[in-house]
Amino acid sequence: MRDVITERDLPPSGELRVAKGTLITPSARDAARVRGVSIIEVAREELPGAPPGRTVVIGADHGGFAMKEALKRVLHELGLAVRDAGTDSEKPVDYPDFAEKVAEAVARGEAARGVLIDGAGIGSCMAANKVPGVRAALCYDKASARNSREHNDANVLTLGGRLLTLSQAEEVLRIWLGTPFAGGRHQGRVHKIAQIEQKYRKCAGCSGGAERS
Repeated sequence: MRDVITERDLPPSGELRVAKGTLITPSARDAARVRGVSIIEVAREELPGAPPGRTVVIGADHGGFAMKEALKRVLHELGLAVRDAGTDSEKPVDYPDFAEKVAEAVARGEAARGVLIDGAGIGSCMAANKVPGVRAALCYDKASARNSREHNDANVLTLGGRLLTLSQAEEVLRIWLGTPFAGGRHQGRVHKIAQIEQKYRKCAGCSGGAERS
């Protein structure tokens, strides 16, 4: 997944080390020149970074861009490393592209959790759940956020940028991040979700749908 650096990611001065291949928006480059910030590209393994367990990858389409930028600040306040999968403006884009990037990062273990935001949060949830290993949940209040973690061990949160206020979204995000998986009887149910996934994954090349016994 290609990292994206926007103006909001720049320090007030000094230097910013980024992985080679990182996309730096034109506005970020302009701001760096004004602030005298040196942007230095290095190999990813040379970045200090945070371990995957403390990393959250976040992405959005144009309908969720503004909320994504605001929630990135919340994630930083919580002491988490933030990986921005785009988009970097309110120019119309397709939500499945960003849902796939975020979901893949979580599935590969590059981030512990993922957050996706589009206009309603529904499409991104559908797209993310196509990636094996991802359990994306559309949450819209405290109860749904808590339930998705306690009962379903959700590892990707999707939000509706045009259906929630920023304060509502922040509340959902904080609860979702702070709620542990309850395990116990719920573990068996999550395992059954994985079994369904494996069943259809094995038969991806089969004709006629699910594997026949």
